[in-house]
Amino acid sequence: MIERTLVLLKPDAVQRGLIGEIITRFEKVGLKMVGMKMVWVDRDFSKKHYKDHVEKGFYKGLEDFIVEGPLLALAVEGIHAVELIRKMVGSTEPRKALPGTIRGDFAQHSYEYADKKGIAIKNLIHASDTAENAKRELELWFKKEEMHSYKTLSETHVF
Repeated sequence: MIERTLVLLKPDAVQRGLIGEIITRFEKVGLKMVGMKMVWVDRDFSKKHYKDHVEKGFYKGLEDFIVEGPLLALAVEGIHAVELIRKMVGSTEPRKALPGTIRGDFAQHSYEYADKKGIAIKNLIHASDTAENAKRELELWFKKEEMHSYKTLSETHVF
């Protein structure tokens, strides 16, 4: 039940100064950061991360977006962390994300708008969608020595 998952605060989240707000939301529900680093992704690494999308028509815009500025990579741990974070993040398309979710509160892009502009949808955040993908993505983004185990005070209330 205790899982680790990958969260990327994409360049738009970094550029808009939303890092603290987003991390605070995760910490308030009892999730903990067990790895964190700022990365400026290059095109080769983008292809590794988005390997399932490289051949799709929207990939070029996605790659252009992910390499346009630094992002913050997080390894996050908690009870059912993958599912919980996906729920907190909201729909991939911000226009359809419910109020109270990260995308619903801080983004407004739609697929229609992004397609019309020929750009990737600005949706602030990537969160692993399955435990299997979380494991693969964490191994891609973090070395073992960059991951940490520690106890937080809130764990006595959550675990």
